[in-house]
Amino acid sequence: MARDTTDFRPIEGIDELVSYLSAGNKPRDQWRIGTEHEKFPFYIDGNAPVPYGGERGIKALLEGMQRVLGWEPIVDAGHIIGLVEPTGQGAISLEPGGQFELSGAPLETIHQTCREGNAHLAQLREIAEPLGIRFLGLGGSPKWTLAETPRMPKSRYDIMTAYMPKVGTQGLDMMYRTCTIQVNLDFESEADMRRKMQVSLKLQPLSTALFANSPFTEGRPNGLQSWRGEIWRDTDNQRAGLLELCFSPDFGFADYVEWALDVPMYFLIREGRYFDVTHVTFRQFMDGALRDSVPDGLPTMGDWANHLSTLFPDVRLKRFLEMRGADGGPWRRICALPAFWVGLLYDEAALDAAEALTKEWTFTDVEAMRNAVPAQGLATPYGNRTLREVARDVLDISRGGLARRDRKNREGYDETGFLAPLEEVVARGSTSAEEMLKAYNTRWGGSIEPVFMEYAY
Repeated sequence: MARDTTDFRPIEGIDELVSYLSAGNKPRDQWRIGTEHEKFPFYIDGNAPVPYGGERGIKALLEGMQRVLGWEPIVDAGHIIGLVEPTGQGAISLEPGGQFELSGAPLETIHQTCREGNAHLAQLREIAEPLGIRFLGLGGSPKWTLAETPRMPKSRYDIMTAYMPKVGTQGLDMMYRTCTIQVNLDFESEADMRRKMQVSLKLQPLSTALFANSPFTEGRPNGLQSWRGEIWRDTDNQRAGLLELCFSPDFGFADYVEWALDVPMYFLIREGRYFDVTHVTFRQFMDGALRDSVPDGLPTMGDWANHLSTLFPDVRLKRFLEMRGADGGPWRRICALPAFWVGLLYDEAALDAAEALTKEWTFTDVEAMRNAVPAQGLATPYGNRTLREVARDVLDISRGGLARRDRKNREGYDETGFLAPLEEVVARGSTSAEEMLKAYNTRWGGSIEPVFMEYAY
């Protein structure tokens, strides 16, 4: 989320919070695709991390992008921390360790998404190359320790940094040393949201396996295919992970609201300042817990929107659904991730087929897959099959959905071609992480330094 929300409308009751989510319902002709992708900046000289300040730092990158794009700066306590397109059609933001993120515009086709991503990377290279900076497309930082990783001057991250060690063992690694590709998708009704939420939660471990791309930590193999996936198993289990409540046959907006109300808050923004309120839940806030300790300490709709952005389930519900299971990766995967989910969720026959395929999958089944995938990848078992075999069926469903959408580019190609990187993974039976480990043990000569050339933008 590039810019925290300011909306001073007071909250009168829980029904308003439910209505806030249901206001995301959209007719099918208004469904859009919003793609986000993060990458690690590094100095070409020495493959070192890039700090915020200095003539060749993150701040200089943002200022350069501002000159190229003409976007409005986002400023926090005097520091530029992001950019936003003036009409809301995209934003650039910083993750805690300097990971550079594009939050793309809501677009109609994967063709547009891919053009957007390519344009962003080209613009970024134009600014970054004179500074000696490139970007790494992996799910986890492969070389730098947590102590070596820069910290961005963003107020919400200061609060999170202090809080994370209290609620899990890997929250700081999540913040500072991971990257993702994510897609945000629409729904037309509560029932449509429910179906998409349930199917995508069940298939999120498969997404983690297909995109597994973080096998190195601090310069050597970490024993995992998706270190990022493992990190999310113990980041903050009050607000992250697989939500059992979503598996209910009558799950709806009100259920998500009731869950979110009992999750501790991170911050409130008042008078331009961030206040640490990690000691109260949103429900306690609504009951008056901050009335006397924070200026204007009564809840607003802006506070609710910001709170929703600090919840981290595998699929996050806002006024759209966010698919959060994938590692960051090379540029082709920036197009493959949205193609995978759009093919499954934006075509009725595909959604029917995906729902039928996963109908018998219980919360316990999916949790077991989620726990196994970081180490086992596509070899993760489900019943008498592996996720590699499941992936073939799911990719066939997604390909069919994209074909029926029939969204063609100028050359007459539809969106099915964007699934090629994932079909290649399944065909060869090995993930990107496994391919990197093979290279490490052979042609890389036991060094991770070549990753900065082969997986760089």
